[in-house]
Amino acid sequence: MTIDRRTFVASAAAGALLGNRIAAAAATPEQITPQSLQADSLYKTPFIDTDEWRDTPVRHRYVHGGFKDTDLRFSMYFPPREQYQGRFFHPLMPIAGNERSALARLAGLDGDSIGFACDSGGYLVESNMGTFGMAGPTQTRASAAAAHYSRQLAQQMYGGGRPYGYVYGGSGGGFKTIECAQMTAGVWDGFVPFIHGCPISMPNAFTVQAHALRVLKDKFAGIVDAIDPGGSGDMYAGLNDEERAALLEATRWGIPPRSWFAHERLSINYTGVFASLIGNITGNDPQYFEDFWKLPGYLGANPPDSLKRARIQHQATVTRAITTEQARAMGLPVAISAGTRADALAAVQLSSQPAGNVQGAYVNIKSGAAQGKRVMVTGVVGNTLLLGGLFARDGQLQAGDAVDIDNSIYLATQTYHRHQVVQPEEYYVCRQFLNADGSPKYPQRPLLPNYRTAADRDKVQSGRFNGKMIVMECLMDEAAYPWKADWYRSKVRAALGPRIDDQYRLWYVDHAMHVTPNSYMTPSEGGAADATFSPVNTRIISYAGLLQQALRDMSAWVERGIAPAASTSYRMDDAQVVVPPTAAARQGLQPVVTLTVNGGVRADIKVGQSIKLHAVAEAPPKTGSIVAAEWDFDGTGAYPERSTVTPKPRVEVRTTHTFPKPGTYFPVVRVAAHRTGDAQTPFARVQNLARVRVVVTA
Repeated sequence: MTIDRRTFVASAAAGALLGNRIAAAAATPEQITPQSLQADSLYKTPFIDTDEWRDTPVRHRYVHGGFKDTDLRFSMYFPPREQYQGRFFHPLMPIAGNERSALARLAGLDGDSIGFACDSGGYLVESNMGTFGMAGPTQTRASAAAAHYSRQLAQQMYGGGRPYGYVYGGSGGGFKTIECAQMTAGVWDGFVPFIHGCPISMPNAFTVQAHALRVLKDKFAGIVDAIDPGGSGDMYAGLNDEERAALLEATRWGIPPRSWFAHERLSINYTGVFASLIGNITGNDPQYFEDFWKLPGYLGANPPDSLKRARIQHQATVTRAITTEQARAMGLPVAISAGTRADALAAVQLSSQPAGNVQGAYVNIKSGAAQGKRVMVTGVVGNTLLLGGLFARDGQLQAGDAVDIDNSIYLATQTYHRHQVVQPEEYYVCRQFLNADGSPKYPQRPLLPNYRTAADRDKVQSGRFNGKMIVMECLMDEAAYPWKADWYRSKVRAALGPRIDDQYRLWYVDHAMHVTPNSYMTPSEGGAADATFSPVNTRIISYAGLLQQALRDMSAWVERGIAPAASTSYRMDDAQVVVPPTAAARQGLQPVVTLTVNGGVRADIKVGQSIKLHAVAEAPPKTGSIVAAEWDFDGTGAYPERSTVTPKPRVEVRTTHTFPKPGTYFPVVRVAAHRTGDAQTPFARVQNLARVRVVVTA
């Protein structure tokens, strides 16, 4: 299989939910304030090594520097004086270690960050969060120090009073943003965490997903077809008992069924992510992997046939070891844990490969300088196994070294969540693992350290914070499942009580996943050099515009007292978030669009017959106007046809189309709304889409 390299790049962002544990480790009892930062003994001597005006992507003054005798580095992007309105935006990346992410569009999480900040009357601040690596012990303190120093530079450049500050981040950056809200006072004024998880996300988000991916690997086409528009609606049809149970378990854990259309990408990416997380289990509960295959109550003790068939134990020798630097030169994708160093072991070729799916298997090194080490297989390209990373300092793998490939550990982890029932009255996804009398169905292991006690969990998310907060969560998120924002909202409600609307909003985004569409590219999904023309665009939208509007609404809320749109209205169906069908009832910020074909959600026609498509798009009250509507008919994601739209809160558009060949097609309308009705600006365009089914026969 040839794999688009950006798929693995995206896993660095999506998989950065590992920020859960990193953020928890950074928490300290001391609250960080401007006064404490002024007296900080660590971050006390800033320096600047670059200070210059740049014209790309927009005109701005670029300042780069750090703090002497520390690893903290920062980049700041100041607009011309005439654009500045007294505020700054501060993105937190999912993983620490890079203060130049804005030039790479922040890994695709929120678009053109520099241009957006300048267009919004602010400057942009980013830092490596105090470390040159992926994790460090001072991340919140380091971020606060960078924000504090930026104010000094801004006041030197522009004059005036204290700039307002808004910090935001997604995935692992969402955890970090919430921690900033909890651990500081007066450093930032508003907080916009998005696509965030919850304290029990790691490793459970990926164990339950991995189990479903293994058991259902041949059934996803039918599952997706059933829940697509015009399908049967029964995603369990045609599944055997084991498959049905796996899908039900995943759904009751909160995985959105609509996200399974990307099952190939999920399998590729999140195995690479899990390579960075599995040590949490192997390091803290090594006995589990023996008990799993032997003791009653564990799946491996009496394995179903599918588990027996999946187990791989294979011996071989190395014919070539490939570093990160070499892998990139070869055009191979690089997993997150290998991509941090050029000398990391990123791939290997062997004298023979085992039959079956080796994703998640360990390559255990039996001889040579790296003897005793092991590294996870994250994917396969031809005769090359892609690996999770082994640094040269750990011993160099060489041709001729003996290895064995064993996926017993990975298979065992896939049901680890069943043995970690955490406070089911609060974490309601765990209730499925209880008997009628409230006792656990499965043997329970000691809880992992990152969520062992309520105090550990509160370090990540207590619901108590300073300032104001807008949360953005996606209804098709395959990593930070939508229920997690509902859970956190309950913590905020418990902390704030009737004052919740004075400080907090939750906006759900439909037809959006963990990162934006250009990161969801695998061959069968139409991976191409330009994601603008990918079929994935017919299923999911970019949430960048909504995030940008959330930041603008946050500044209006803080600076002028203008309350943002109401939180999205929704109900919980077990662990699934269900929103109302109309914009007025749903509220939030995103427009709602409905689409019919010949008056319904499905049309069965002959080749050459014309179909009539009718779409109605409506923005929630007082959120702006619909400014664009575009059509895709054949699933390419190119959207070649655009309807003429006069900006207003409710818009109806119509078109016709004829299909020249038999097949099943899903015509799509994609709309965008904007607060002021500006149809030309690239910023703060809030999207949504709707799909119908057309079956064409000869």
